[in-house]
Amino acid sequence: MKEFREPSLADRREMAAKARQAILEKARAKSAANDAGFAERQAARRAVGEARDQRAAERKASKLAAAEREEATRKAQEVERAVAAKAAKEAAAAKVRLPATSRA
Repeated sequence: MKEFREPSLADRREMAAKARQAILEKARAKSAANDAGFAERQAARRAVGEARDQRAAERKASKLAAAEREEATRKAQEVERAVAAKAAKEAAAAKVRLPATSRA
Protein backbone atom coordinates (compact mmCIF):
# COMPACT_ATOMS: atom_id res chain seq x y z
CA MET A 1 0.00 0.00 0.00
CA LYS A 2 1.24 3.46 -0.91
CA GLU A 3 1.85 5.99 1.71
CA PHE A 4 -0.39 9.00 1.84
CA ARG A 5 1.41 11.90 0.25
CA GLU A 6 0.50 15.33 1.57
CA PRO A 7 0.32 17.93 -1.21
CA SER A 8 3.19 20.34 -1.32
CA LEU A 9 2.87 24.11 -1.39
CA ALA A 10 3.32 24.13 -5.15
CA ASP A 11 0.57 21.52 -5.54
CA ARG A 12 -1.83 23.50 -3.37
CA ARG A 13 -1.10 26.70 -5.29
CA GLU A 14 -1.69 24.93 -8.57
CA MET A 15 -5.00 23.47 -7.38
CA ALA A 16 -6.11 26.88 -6.08
CA ALA A 17 -5.20 28.53 -9.41
CA LYS A 18 -7.17 25.90 -11.32
CA ALA A 19 -10.15 26.37 -8.99
CA ARG A 20 -10.04 30.16 -9.45
CA GLN A 21 -9.81 29.75 -13.21
CA ALA A 22 -12.81 27.39 -13.20
CA ILE A 23 -14.85 29.85 -11.14
CA LEU A 24 -13.87 32.69 -13.48
CA GLU A 25 -14.86 30.72 -16.58
CA LYS A 26 -18.16 29.76 -14.99
CA ALA A 27 -18.87 33.40 -14.14
CA ARG A 28 -17.98 34.51 -17.68
CA ALA A 29 -20.33 31.90 -19.09
CA LYS A 30 -23.18 33.24 -16.94
CA SER A 31 -22.39 36.87 -17.74
CA ALA A 32 -25.39 38.92 -18.78
CA ALA A 33 -23.38 40.39 -21.65
CA ASN A 34 -23.34 36.93 -23.28
CA ASP A 35 -27.11 36.74 -23.12
CA ALA A 36 -28.86 37.32 -26.47
CA GLY A 37 -31.60 39.54 -25.04
CA PHE A 38 -29.33 41.59 -22.80
CA ALA A 39 -29.13 44.59 -25.13
CA GLU A 40 -32.88 44.55 -25.65
CA ARG A 41 -33.56 44.47 -21.92
CA GLN A 42 -31.08 47.27 -21.33
CA ALA A 43 -32.74 49.39 -24.04
CA ALA A 44 -36.17 48.69 -22.55
CA ARG A 45 -34.96 49.69 -19.07
CA ARG A 46 -33.42 52.83 -20.48
CA ALA A 47 -36.67 53.70 -22.29
CA VAL A 48 -38.70 53.15 -19.12
CA GLY A 49 -36.32 55.36 -17.14
CA GLU A 50 -36.48 58.13 -19.74
CA ALA A 51 -40.29 57.95 -19.81
CA ARG A 52 -40.35 58.16 -16.01
CA ASP A 53 -38.07 61.19 -16.07
CA GLN A 54 -40.25 62.81 -18.76
CA ARG A 55 -43.41 62.29 -16.69
CA ALA A 56 -41.70 63.73 -13.62
CA ALA A 57 -40.63 66.80 -15.61
CA GLU A 58 -44.19 67.25 -16.92
CA ARG A 59 -45.61 66.99 -13.40
CA LYS A 60 -43.10 69.53 -12.14
CA ALA A 61 -43.92 71.91 -15.00
CA SER A 62 -47.66 71.59 -14.43
CA LYS A 63 -47.24 72.20 -10.68
CA LEU A 64 -45.13 75.25 -11.42
CA ALA A 65 -47.70 76.59 -13.91
CA ALA A 66 -50.51 76.00 -11.40
CA ALA A 67 -48.56 77.83 -8.69
CA GLU A 68 -47.96 80.75 -11.06
CA ARG A 69 -51.67 80.90 -11.96
CA GLU A 70 -52.60 80.80 -8.28
CA GLU A 71 -50.12 83.57 -7.50
CA ALA A 72 -51.48 85.72 -10.34
CA THR A 73 -55.04 85.15 -9.14
CA ARG A 74 -54.07 86.02 -5.58
CA LYS A 75 -52.36 89.25 -6.69
CA ALA A 76 -55.37 90.21 -8.82
CA GLN A 77 -57.67 89.67 -5.86
CA GLU A 78 -55.41 91.80 -3.65
CA VAL A 79 -55.52 94.60 -6.23
CA GLU A 80 -59.32 94.33 -6.45
CA ARG A 81 -59.62 94.47 -2.66
CA ALA A 82 -57.30 97.49 -2.51
CA VAL A 83 -59.29 99.28 -5.21
CA ALA A 84 -62.57 98.44 -3.46
CA ALA A 85 -61.20 99.62 -0.11
CA LYS A 86 -59.96 102.87 -1.67
CA ALA A 87 -63.32 103.42 -3.37
CA ALA A 88 -65.16 102.76 -0.11
CA LYS A 89 -62.86 105.16 1.76
CA GLU A 90 -63.38 107.87 -0.87
CA ALA A 91 -67.14 107.32 -0.78
CA ALA A 92 -67.13 107.60 3.00
CA ALA A 93 -65.02 110.75 2.82
CA ALA A 94 -67.32 112.24 0.18
CA LYS A 95 -70.36 111.40 2.29
CA VAL A 96 -68.85 113.16 5.28
CA ARG A 97 -67.94 116.24 3.22
CA LEU A 98 -71.26 116.45 1.41
CA PRO A 99 -73.50 117.35 4.35
CA ALA A 100 -70.98 119.89 5.61
CA THR A 101 -70.89 121.73 2.28
CA SER A 102 -74.68 121.76 1.90
CA ARG A 103 -75.14 123.67 5.19
CA ALA A 104 -73.04 126.59 4.10
